[in-house]
Amino acid sequence: MLIVGIAGGTGSGKTTVAHNIVETLGEGNVALISQDAYYKDLSKISFEERQRLNYDHPDAFDNDLLLEHLHQLRNRQAIQLPVYDFALHTRLPETIPVEYKPVLVLEGIHVLVDERIRNVLDIKVFVDTDADVRVLRRIIRDVKDRGRTVDSVYEQYLSTVKPMHDAFIEPSKRYADLIIPEGGENKIAISLLTTRIRHFLEEHAYAR
Repeated sequence: MLIVGIAGGTGSGKTTVAHNIVETLGEGNVALISQDAYYKDLSKISFEERQRLNYDHPDAFDNDLLLEHLHQLRNRQAIQLPVYDFALHTRLPETIPVEYKPVLVLEGIHVLVDERIRNVLDIKVFVDTDADVRVLRRIIRDVKDRGRTVDSVYEQYLSTVKPMHDAFIEPSKRYADLIIPEGGENKIAISLLTTRIRHFLEEHAYAR
C-alpha cells in the first residue's frame, strides 16, 4: 500500500487535491480518509464546554486511533471510520466502513505535525495557499456546511485558527516531499503527483 498524506492550512485546497487523485486514478484504486473524522470523542462533556475548546490544536485529534487505522489498512484490514458532527462538536455513534485499496490518501491540517503519522506516510504533500483565500473559503464552508455564523467563524479564525496555523501547520511544511502552491488550481503539480501514484499502481499490479 502507498499512503499519501496531504496537509495544509484550513481552506488551502487539500480536499480538492485529494479528490482529484481519486477521480483520476479511480475509487477502485484509491481510498480517501480525512483527519477531520478523527476529532476526539467529546460526547461526555456538555455542548457549552465543547464550544469553548480549541479545535485547531493538534491535541484536538485522536491520532492514536488514526495511527491504528493506518496500520490496519496497510495490513489489508478494513476499518470503521468515525463520523464527526461539526455542528455538535462531537463524534456520532455510526461509522463508515473503509476497505483496503492499493493507495490511501489521508488529508488534514495536521497530517504532517505528528512524527508518528509522518513515519507511516510514503509521500508527504503540503498544499500552500494565500491566507486571504483560505479564510474566505473557511467562512463559506463553515457557514454553508457546518451550521456556523459568520461572526463565530471570524472570532474562531482570530483566536485559534491563525495562531495554530502559524505555530504548527506552517512549520510542518518543511517535512513535505512536495509543496503544491494554490491547491486544486495547480493542475501541473497534481498531474505530477498522480503520475507518481500511477507508477506505483502499475508496479503493484505487476507484483500481484
